Amino acid sequence: MDLNTIGEIARPNEHDGKIDWRDGDAWLAGGTWLFSEPQPQLRRLIDLQGLGWEPLTVSGQGLEIAATCQIAKLYALTAPADWTAAPLIGECCRAFLSSFKIWNTATVGGNVCMSLPAGPMISLTVALEGTCRIMNRDGVERRVAVEAFVTGNHMNVLQPGDLLRSIELPAAALRKRFCFRRVALTHLGRSTALLVGTLDPQDGVFMLTISASTERPHRLKFSKLPGADDLRARLEHEIPKFFDDVHGTPDYRKHMTFHFAEEIQRDLSGKVQP
Repeated sequence: MDLNTIGEIARPNEHDGKIDWRDGDAWLAGGTWLFSEPQPQLRRLIDLQGLGWEPLTVSGQGLEIAATCQIAKLYALTAPADWTAAPLIGECCRAFLSSFKIWNTATVGGNVCMSLPAGPMISLTVALEGTCRIMNRDGVERRVAVEAFVTGNHMNVLQPGDLLRSIELPAAALRKRFCFRRVALTHLGRSTALLVGTLDPQDGVFMLTISASTERPHRLKFSKLPGADDLRARLEHEIPKFFDDVHGTPDYRKHMTFHFAEEIQRDLSGKVQP
């Protein structure tokens, strides 16, 4: 879609200093949402691709994903052999409500910053204990856990002029066992519920990430794998409300969330469902 109110496109590069943010500005990464509907409040786009951020950086500390990294590049990552949770990346990439063509343009940062309940990059990075690197308009950087970054449906902690620089996933989280569950009302449709469980092989800590069925992601932490009753009680206590839209009623989302949570608990405990 043409954005007929745009009068300028700024293209900063890695050698520029801080960007002069103005009212009516918007960051442009992939642009798959930005150009999908009218944006009458915008006057200028600031193209981030010229900053030349390395899409993916693998190190002993883990994985750093640039906000401008396209989904296709993340999907194609060849991970270290001991990153047992790396296949979760493919699972979440395939959870997109989009064609493979969009993968080559849409960015990880764009999906996180949209902060929709069904954002699969949110599910991925919360489950793997990701941290957002955020720069404000003065170039001052702060770090926020992805779980705390998203505050509601299409809501997050970014202030005008703030820029998501990257998301860091710790190596310890990438070495965990994991279990993935997702449901949508239609084939290739938007997620109705998406859950990820992780189990630390060192200390036995279990984490359960709930997304898509709730307005914002929730990650529940247990010192060890809980029993089914304890898990259900924790879900009842910490998630009093489920999301309601055309992709699923609150009652259905709750039912599937509890059902998947119990499946994940059984799978990671090694119990076979009768």
